[in-house]
Amino acid sequence: MLTIIGILIIVTIVTLLMMGKTSPILAMSCIPLMGALIAGFSFSEISGFFEAGILKVTKVGVMFLFAILFFSILKELRTFDPLIKAMISVTRGNVIIVAVITAIVAALVHLDGSGAATFLIIIPAFLPLYRQLGMSPYLMLLLMVGSMGVMNMVPWGGPLGRASAVTGIDAATLWQHIIPVQIFGVIGMALFAVMMGMREKNRIAKAAILGTTPFEQDYMGEDFGPEVLSDAPKSKFFWFNIALVIGAIICLAFGLFSAPYVFMLALSLLLLVNFPNPKDQMEMINRHAPQALSMVAIIFAAGAFLGVLSESGMLESIALDLINILPNSWVANIHVAVGILGVPLDIFTSTDAYYFALLPIIQEVAATAGVSADSVVYAMAIGNNAGTFVSPFSPATWLAMGLAGIDMGRHLRYSFGWIWLFSLYILAVGFFLGLYY
Repeated sequence: MLTIIGILIIVTIVTLLMMGKTSPILAMSCIPLMGALIAGFSFSEISGFFEAGILKVTKVGVMFLFAILFFSILKELRTFDPLIKAMISVTRGNVIIVAVITAIVAALVHLDGSGAATFLIIIPAFLPLYRQLGMSPYLMLLLMVGSMGVMNMVPWGGPLGRASAVTGIDAATLWQHIIPVQIFGVIGMALFAVMMGMREKNRIAKAAILGTTPFEQDYMGEDFGPEVLSDAPKSKFFWFNIALVIGAIICLAFGLFSAPYVFMLALSLLLLVNFPNPKDQMEMINRHAPQALSMVAIIFAAGAFLGVLSESGMLESIALDLINILPNSWVANIHVAVGILGVPLDIFTSTDAYYFALLPIIQEVAATAGVSADSVVYAMAIGNNAGTFVSPFSPATWLAMGLAGIDMGRHLRYSFGWIWLFSLYILAVGFFLGLYY
């Protein structure tokens, strides 16, 4: 019963988001409540689920609130204009080169294993460049999440840490055999970026006939204002602002402070130096607050969604019952089958459910056919990680939606098929390297 209700909740929400029939806040607040009531949970139990879910996303929500204010004010001060002009000059406005650079930079930045930090570092810098060249922000996210999915398989990242906790195999040991897969994965993403860059170049040419660009057609965020790049930023404290951005990135990369505190301090210093008058400070905050608050509201609604499905046991029930639909003849290959379905499973199970509920069951079933635990981990992790940041279960994905000014439903439609196809490619790499048997 829990499995059926859980699947219906997820399918309903994903379908509504992809069709654009409702707002994320409404869908993720109300539909899980109705499902939990149908499942027989009391109001007090559902309240407990909600509170547990909110706690899981509080850090991301607070970080987003201060980060979006910080980057929005920097954008208004034209802090990134010289950087954008330099990048356009280096790439000579070549859409294909920009696409390749996006994929490679995302892979490098995501070496820290933090999705939220990667989005916070890359999107504010690359989004204006994409806008200037007319490239779709959904392409930027597709290239980023593909590379991030490959690099997410580091021992200090979440997936291998969870797999290590379940199997008892050291995460660093697991990673050593996955490194070649990551190398081929990054190369594959670079080649994929070339292909998508050529496709985007054609889209830009077709849109130009209509007097628009793919960016203007796809972007849903706040108005960028006139398309003017300046070598002379509005603020006379340009170098201080640049140093502040670099300092924030260093703090994020090395974990010197909690991420929300980093942006809280960075925003405070930005306002203090550039706007000494308290009235000017509040005016800047009020100007950019609507966008920040609307996305924080979505993140907390996602927390309610996550809380109800995970704390009620629906996600675990889905993970366990999925095993029963596979034929017995698949036992020796069950881990590979689950790996092939890894990206779709990200839509139906959270990362915790995938590794803490599904992995132990798959490990036990595969063991009856003589398959080792590390082979099970390789198949499941390689097949699943590419889809980490297309899943509505990832709070970092909602952060990316807000930073990039795009819609979750359109992100799913644009990226899901490509990411699943890419996951099959890196899964095939692991197969030829002999990791699954």
